[in-house]
Amino acid sequence: MTDKKIKKDMRVLVACEESQAVTIELRKLGHEAFSCDLLACSGGHPEWHIQGSALKQFDKGWDMMIAFPPCTDLALSGSMHFAKKQADGRQKASIDFFMKFVNAPIERICIENPLGIMSSIYRKPDQVIQPYWFGDKSQKSTCLWLKNLNLLEPTNIVEKGEFFEWIDKKGKKKKQPLWYYEALKNAKTNEERSTLRSKTFPGIAQAMANQFPKPTKQLKLDL
Repeated sequence: MTDKKIKKDMRVLVACEESQAVTIELRKLGHEAFSCDLLACSGGHPEWHIQGSALKQFDKGWDMMIAFPPCTDLALSGSMHFAKKQADGRQKASIDFFMKFVNAPIERICIENPLGIMSSIYRKPDQVIQPYWFGDKSQKSTCLWLKNLNLLEPTNIVEKGEFFEWIDKKGKKKKQPLWYYEALKNAKTNEERSTLRSKTFPGIAQAMANQFPKPTKQLKLDL
């Protein structure tokens, strides 16, 4: 029996990515990667960007997809707003959108999201990673749901990074990663705040580009 060879250079759709962080790392390695988002790209390479709905790109002959569906209505960090979002249908729409990536007709898929309700509504993630596993001194629990891909292996474990502490209006002590606090502080709009919080850390982008295109441990090359 002969198994299908893994292509050395792959066609990769990086869905819901305006920053092009992963796309650029894949391009450095010779892969035909394209970011896709409703927003214009901020990574400096519009020639590698498809502006529009990623859902319309599924049938374009991709070998792999790395997807970053919006987490605003799904992340546990926003649970205080869940009741309102459930009532007006926003959360259901976000769940349905997430599941379209799960069911996309692409052989190898990675879906990224923070800790959130998809772990119970869909299934537990295959892996929960941290930026400080890959050389970035920051903490952000990041879930990965994988199809025909190996788990990411840490490349450079460093310190977890600084935290910002403050007292809220109710007198309770609060604490969050400094990078997250600064993203909230520097953003001028909710849309900008969401974009800054969701950007992929450089080390994770490099690990995805270097490790995901390789054959999975379950697949064999032709002998």
